[in-house]
Amino acid sequence: MKRDRKVIANAVAAALALPGIWQVAVAQEDAATPVMSEVVVTAARIEGGAPLDSSQLGAAIIAPYRASTSDSARLLDALPGVSSYGAGGVSSLPVIRGLADDRIRIQVDGMDLISSCANHMNPPLSYIDPTNVDNIKLFAGVTPVSAGGDSIAGTIQVNSAPAEFAKAGEDTLHKGQAGAFYRSNGNARGANLSATIANEMLSLNYSGSTTQADNYQAGGKFKPSGLSAGTSEWLSGDEVGSSLYKSENQLLGLALRYAEHLFELKYGYQHIPYQGFPNQRMDMTDNTSNQVNARYLGQYDWGSLEARAYYQDTRHTMNFLEDKLETSGPMQNLAGMPMDTRGKTTGAQLKAEIVSSERDLFRVGAEYQRYRLDDWWDPISPVVAMPMAGMKGSTFWNINDGQRDRFDVYGEWEARWDRQWLSQLGLRSSTVRMDTGDVQGYNTLFYGNPENPASIPGAFNASDRQKTDHNIDLAALLRFTPAAEETYEAGYARKTRSPNLYERYAWSSNNPMAMNMVNWFGDGNGYVGDIDLDPEVAHTLSATASWHDAAREQWNFSLTPYYTYVQDYVDAVRCSGGSGMSPCQGSNLTRTDNFVYLQFANQTARLYGADASARVPVLRSGALGNVSMTGVLSYVRGRNSQTDDNLYHIMPMNAKLALVQQSGAWTNTVEGVFVAAKTLVSQVRNEVATSGYGLLNLRSSYEWKQLRVDLGVDNLFDRFYDSPLGGAYLGQRPMLYGTTVPGMGRSIYAGMNLSF
Repeated sequence: MKRDRKVIANAVAAALALPGIWQVAVAQEDAATPVMSEVVVTAARIEGGAPLDSSQLGAAIIAPYRASTSDSARLLDALPGVSSYGAGGVSSLPVIRGLADDRIRIQVDGMDLISSCANHMNPPLSYIDPTNVDNIKLFAGVTPVSAGGDSIAGTIQVNSAPAEFAKAGEDTLHKGQAGAFYRSNGNARGANLSATIANEMLSLNYSGSTTQADNYQAGGKFKPSGLSAGTSEWLSGDEVGSSLYKSENQLLGLALRYAEHLFELKYGYQHIPYQGFPNQRMDMTDNTSNQVNARYLGQYDWGSLEARAYYQDTRHTMNFLEDKLETSGPMQNLAGMPMDTRGKTTGAQLKAEIVSSERDLFRVGAEYQRYRLDDWWDPISPVVAMPMAGMKGSTFWNINDGQRDRFDVYGEWEARWDRQWLSQLGLRSSTVRMDTGDVQGYNTLFYGNPENPASIPGAFNASDRQKTDHNIDLAALLRFTPAAEETYEAGYARKTRSPNLYERYAWSSNNPMAMNMVNWFGDGNGYVGDIDLDPEVAHTLSATASWHDAAREQWNFSLTPYYTYVQDYVDAVRCSGGSGMSPCQGSNLTRTDNFVYLQFANQTARLYGADASARVPVLRSGALGNVSMTGVLSYVRGRNSQTDDNLYHIMPMNAKLALVQQSGAWTNTVEGVFVAAKTLVSQVRNEVATSGYGLLNLRSSYEWKQLRVDLGVDNLFDRFYDSPLGGAYLGQRPMLYGTTVPGMGRSIYAGMNLSF
């Protein structure tokens, strides 16, 4: 442990000694962004960088990472304060400063998407492949109300490339791109293709991608080799069971440009035939999604107007893949445990930016989102042994006609008082209405008669399930720029999030299997909801100090401390008071060495920490070309103020240091990743601690005319490590407590993209 602390201390000192980071490249990228893809008025009025707590990744920064991952959420790891919950190979869940998943507003091409799964296996960022990501914008903590809503952690905006048109007076534009990649660990491979045909007014674009991988290997053995219990699958000691996946994405876009007006229509289709989840008891056996996204953007003398309408229909199924499917025991010769989900999301947005004067800019808008969810589990047949009798009979309704509707209005005033002072003040009102229909278990023997108010499903059906939340968000930001080489920012935000459908309406507390199926945390525990949950209200204070060269092109150093207090934080408590087969009784309240059963509950929490980032030139235009060093450091501490317990899945202090060399068409990077030991774990969830580690990654890219080649090695020394946010290892049977999901061992990768 002392050695881990020393490694991190050295990394921290080095990171804080390096002035500058990604903002330089981002600023250069933004300057080349097509006019219609951004609101020109905003760029003209805000001088001195992006809004408070905002970071961006442009196409040039994202490009080197596309060959190394098939998970778009992992692209955010390049930003300070961002990490990811482990999940499936294309479905990890982003975390901003200790707050994850539904606590973040995630927009994909402007659409607010929702995960339609009790395990959140299809999160919003799983619907866009990394090869189709053009840019990412992150608002952390103090998020302007125009970018926030129904979230307390921040906002992530991920966009595909904007529509392209032929230049005035030129012939029809024909262009395309084809690419492929291979990664040695897990035998991962994939390909992507895009094509555009356009004239000055009309643009038609198609993009498609496919990716596939087998189970990956850790950097060493973490379990015995042999057959997965009850199956015929042989897994070596370093093989991470249930980590395979396959994903296919297609996007068709049509755009019409006339004068200062742009109309866009996109249709997206995704099919994931399978995706294993090493920290879940179930796997994804199909996910099919259809999306329609329509947008209008117009520039006027007074400012700009944008309107959007979108619709997503998702059909999702879960079951066991081979590593978890039993070939002996009570479920032998059965088709596992089929579980089905259908989610439908309809949304509309209308927003305007109004230039009132040289000083004042106003943003106003309205948003509507309608979400419907059905989550049902067909009974198992044929007749099975008594231990599985609880799964015989009728269809189990986990969520029946779940409804979550949200309507927001907001206003924001931005004022540039002089060349040094910029302020922003915003207010958002949100109304969230939730409801659900009657439920039932597989049978009345184990679950109770749903028509009897004395039974668990009967009591749920007899309750008043309709809930309406009236939420208020407030954000106040201030920027001071005393000189061209320094910028100071500070802000306060009051942000609100209403619970999701599972947090309020997951009802079955009298059967451990049913509770185990509600879990998007990857901790192996079982969960039940609480109809009377209140919305979370977060109060955040944040400040940023940034020093840089006047042009923001040579060096930069920034430091952002923050503090967040959350009222009615939706945490978990050990459930109690059950009877019969209910897991909410006996030792569930006191056990410390096994999986447990929990109920969502409102409590209070506080999180605080700091992010630092830096960039400094080492050599300029020498024999080695341009050489620079970059550093990112993040620390967050999360505590439940009511129980004095640690919050779950808090990333320990971590740093990334990189030496980047650019010479002609070559860019070469040596990167060190340093993570401290995680010893402050959640006791209520029996979270397992992890050790600290350091990794070395190498990347190299070559660009020549229309060709780009990427080569790299992740985890060069094949270091074994437990991923701090990887969760409990449930990738094969028997599913035992005490082992965490390890990180990936050495992986050599290569990618190629050809533009034509």
